[in-house]
Amino acid sequence: MIEDRLSFFAALYKVHENSDLGMWLLYLTIVALCIIVFKLGFAKKLPILKSIIIYVFLFMGCTMLTFLGVFLPIAEGLVVAAVILIIYKIRLHQEKKQQRASAE
Repeated sequence: MIEDRLSFFAALYKVHENSDLGMWLLYLTIVALCIIVFKLGFAKKLPILKSIIIYVFLFMGCTMLTFLGVFLPIAEGLVVAAVILIIYKIRLHQEKKQQRASAE
């Protein structure tokens, strides 16, 4: 059956039963996770116009990722990437805090 082949988030949002709402929820999940991963791992301070252009392309790319994310673990991979980057940022912050404390 098709339900057995769906990714976790696609099954969670019941894409096979209510495709309109399910696909929109999957799209919004993938967009949110892409923004989190981008901000944590790759974002630099940019002028506003360049940031807008980057986010427009991010939204367009997430459209394709949403179609792939129905059967492939796209959103799940983004969750793992976000967790890894969050752990990295926390450890980096703690290390900088220790360096400042030892320098004083």
